[in-house]
Amino acid sequence: MPPGRQSPSSQHAPELRAAARHLARRRFLTVTAAAAALAFGTHLPATGAASAAELDTARITDDPFTLGVASGDPWPGSVLLWTRLAPEPYEADGGLAQQRVVVEWEVADDERFGTIVRRGAAIAHPEVHHTLHVEVDGLAPGRVYYYRFRTGTWISPTGRTRTAPAAIGPASALTFAAVSCQAYQEGYFTAHRHLAGDDVDVVLHLGDYLYEYAVDAAGGARKYTDRVLPDLFNRETVTLEDYRLRYALYHRDPDLQAVHAMHPFVVTWDDHETENNYAADSDENGTSPAAFLLRRAAAYRAHWENQPLRASQLPNGPDAQLYRRLHWGTLAQFDVLDTRQYRSDQAYGDRPHIPGPESDDPARTITGAAQERWLLDGWRASDAVWNVMPQQVCFSQRKLDLSPVAKVSMDAWDGYRASRDRVLAGAKAAGIDNLMVLTGDVHVGYAFDIKDDFDNPSSRTLGTEIVTPSIASGGDGIVRPTNWATYLSANPHLKFYNGQRGYVRVRLTPEAARADFKTVSAVTTPGAPITTAASFVTEAGAQGLKPA
Repeated sequence: MPPGRQSPSSQHAPELRAAARHLARRRFLTVTAAAAALAFGTHLPATGAASAAELDTARITDDPFTLGVASGDPWPGSVLLWTRLAPEPYEADGGLAQQRVVVEWEVADDERFGTIVRRGAAIAHPEVHHTLHVEVDGLAPGRVYYYRFRTGTWISPTGRTRTAPAAIGPASALTFAAVSCQAYQEGYFTAHRHLAGDDVDVVLHLGDYLYEYAVDAAGGARKYTDRVLPDLFNRETVTLEDYRLRYALYHRDPDLQAVHAMHPFVVTWDDHETENNYAADSDENGTSPAAFLLRRAAAYRAHWENQPLRASQLPNGPDAQLYRRLHWGTLAQFDVLDTRQYRSDQAYGDRPHIPGPESDDPARTITGAAQERWLLDGWRASDAVWNVMPQQVCFSQRKLDLSPVAKVSMDAWDGYRASRDRVLAGAKAAGIDNLMVLTGDVHVGYAFDIKDDFDNPSSRTLGTEIVTPSIASGGDGIVRPTNWATYLSANPHLKFYNGQRGYVRVRLTPEAARADFKTVSAVTTPGAPITTAASFVTEAGAQGLKPA
């Protein structure tokens, strides 16, 4: 367990968890009952693993690696490898029923696997939907590796990954990409295809990996003419089976498979992996907390199963500690946040509103007290040149109109200003000179200077915030949305605003950080070219974005 990692524990009162369990038993009486109970399980696989029959892999007649491979959370001597066996990906059991499958894995220095450095075997258990999360240790720091899986006569696609540099000592540079918001039904994942060919060390996924909304037979805005998607996707995800199948749909996308195979990912979630704009145990429809926690348990379970996450992130029912810390030598410390699971409910009915007593109540939090302490303690102990905070929603002040007292988003940090003030005070107290916040959620590209006083443009610049465009959410987009001039005028610390789809490529060195906003012209038709919409540089020790 790396420095700064805490053990996950229940965040809810026993009475509330008991109510959710009771609701699961009362409302779900068939196979869904078993799935609901499974989602509330603590450790996996459970006793059922011992009784599950082992499948003779010679009987697997169709490719079980239809969902690709992935890697994640690189440490100096370790990386996490992922795949899921699913010869029938759109069937609830993936075509493998309740049988366990032995899978071999290999890690090599070269793409042809001429020099195998690590190998082993793992069991794909039905309790975890035949997913594998192989934590490979004993690797050299700062190295590129290749990996693959094998079961029966079938060999997976080859994946490429890398380890982080040694924990002690400088790294000369780090190049990473930030991505978010990939609504399948709103367009192709063209930006992922381009990112697969980009020379980056790691990809940070900031949330909204999938969307809970219905996907029709034509794939929504994709308007398929060469296939018909099963009707089972044409409904909102609620149950464990729903979420599992929705991940299967997303993982079947060839562009998403390509980028996962080429780069290790560091993932966190936002709201749509569970439900739009939820806050802790409150959803947007006023569902009882017990009922919503049941849905949240299903969503969290499916998320862990289908992402390259380590065992430390395994959910405990409706709770999972997704916030965690990674290092890239002494060049960068990444404090990956979760701003959904622990937040206070949005103020003023979650509508754009001027700041007021309800939103500015100092007791309100977007991170929860434990995560806030963990973040500030980590900054105090940091010796990194760059302290990078990957998270979900706009951190900087973002006025939405030109009124003397403007409305702001109650779902973003503007709706939790006391939380933001505490975080920025903690950064200043810790002497954090080079703060970079990474954000998704809003489907557009922004570049902000983080000000000591957002209402005073001449106040000290404490850091920068880079908001990545969406991969597909929002459709094709335009360079200048209708509110472009309003936002730039109302927010002098906003240095860039673009409404197209794409990703952000960031290069860190001990001297400076450069952010390139990479955009595509369309996502409703495949194959659009990628361009650099803008580039900015901020110097180490002299924060403030300048056009590059």
